[in-house]
Amino acid sequence: DGPFIQVNCGALPATLIDSELFGHEKGAFTSAVSRRLGKVELAKGGTLFLDEVSDMAPQTQVRMLRLLEEGTYERVGGSETLSVQARIVAATNRNLEELVSSGAFREDLYYRFQVFPIYLPPLRERKEDIPHLAEFFKHRMATHLGKDIAPLTPEVIEVLQTCDWPGNVRELEHTIQRAVIVCHGSQIEVGDLGLYGFRIGSPDPDHKKNTVTVSQDREVVPLDEFERHYILEVLKITNYQISGNRGAAALLRLPPSTLYSKMKKLGIKRP
Repeated sequence: DGPFIQVNCGALPATLIDSELFGHEKGAFTSAVSRRLGKVELAKGGTLFLDEVSDMAPQTQVRMLRLLEEGTYERVGGSETLSVQARIVAATNRNLEELVSSGAFREDLYYRFQVFPIYLPPLRERKEDIPHLAEFFKHRMATHLGKDIAPLTPEVIEVLQTCDWPGNVRELEHTIQRAVIVCHGSQIEVGDLGLYGFRIGSPDPDHKKNTVTVSQDREVVPLDEFERHYILEVLKITNYQISGNRGAAALLRLPPSTLYSKMKKLGIKRP
């Protein structure tokens, strides 16, 4: 019944993630002008969700191991030992066993996170979920923009179910958001999906031999480039407003800090 606090470990620089997670005391570093509570402390009585935990810096992995083993931590620059009073849930889209083998992720921390693992298959392996997810994302985005959009047509659903979705649910969500933004009238057409040139095919593991392209008039673009163009479209819709209920971060369902990090990474600047 307590708060649900989310931290994207991959969106925070290694120099800031300790402060973000565990908080800091006044004077702990140059810009620490006052005490700040960390996400672990803010999640008291609730749940702390660590997304992209595979991107956690080695130093932070050490502190996280102690947190899980002993249930204690200190704020950065502090000496008072605090106790964690929250449920901790971690998620990643990478293979932690491979990262452990390569030395990129601590083996002892891996086993601490393995208390109750839940494997969520990629979207390409559960395409029966796509119609429900697409309708949900469409309704939420249309409501946010004040648009009245009709149910998705069988043709649109067919195209969505044929795509491999390397970016999983997040890629599907962004595709539907874009379609709601650019569609004219109350019906989303196949062309509104912006899937020109993307590969589609059967769920066969050897999908390279069983794929075709949605269209031959455009070439496949890297996912980062697609994401950059999509974020730019949303920024233009919101007149480059990042925060707020009608800001770009809210439309993309991202924390403003994460959107700023993505903009910096993708070379997107305010006009």
